[in-house]
Amino acid sequence: MKILIKEVAKSQWQVRLDQHAVTFRSEAEALAFTKTLEARLLAPHQIPDHQQQRAAG
Repeated sequence: MKILIKEVAKSQWQVRLDQHAVTFRSEAEALAFTKTLEARLLAPHQIPDHQQQRAAG
């Protein structure tokens, strides 16, 4: 996923995630959001076991 931070107007910052954009009031807010997003993306993820889901459902 490509993440881009840029100033789009005075006191308005945008974080672009591929084609999705989220706007913030400050660069600090945009950077904090990006840091949290990257941490979540890099966190280990468990792949669900579809056999267990079918048996339970």
